[in-house]
Amino acid sequence: MTGRSVRSWWLAALVLLVTGAAVVLRLGRGELGEAGIAVLAGAVGVAVCSPLVFPRRGAAPEAAPDPVTVYYRPGCGYCLRLRASLGSRARRARWVDIWADPGAAAYVRSVNGGDAIVPTVVLDGVPHTNPAPATVRAALERRP
Repeated sequence: MTGRSVRSWWLAALVLLVTGAAVVLRLGRGELGEAGIAVLAGAVGVAVCSPLVFPRRGAAPEAAPDPVTVYYRPGCGYCLRLRASLGSRARRARWVDIWADPGAAAYVRSVNGGDAIVPTVVLDGVPHTNPAPATVRAALERRP
């Protein structure tokens, strides 16, 4: 793994570490049911905080133009909200992790006054900072 891809997983690793500590503590007290619940909650937390919940990763739009490009970072609540609200339509967009792609992070900062605000969504070449999910859904539905 490169340093860039490791950065995308740090939050998931932290959730895994905290979950492990909680499970060990519960097992040490003989609380098997609570330990099981902690394992399930931790698994959900790791999945949500990892880059795995985002479909089709790709390069910045300069390299491969798409009608809808979503710049995100793992663990971002707004990005997760957008991803969840798009459902299966999310596969139609190009998803770019700004922690794994320094060029993408620079692009996001360039269109957000120097801030790496995500989600930044490029709809037909026009960047939108944290747009309403309905706006992105409509753009994806227009896509062939």
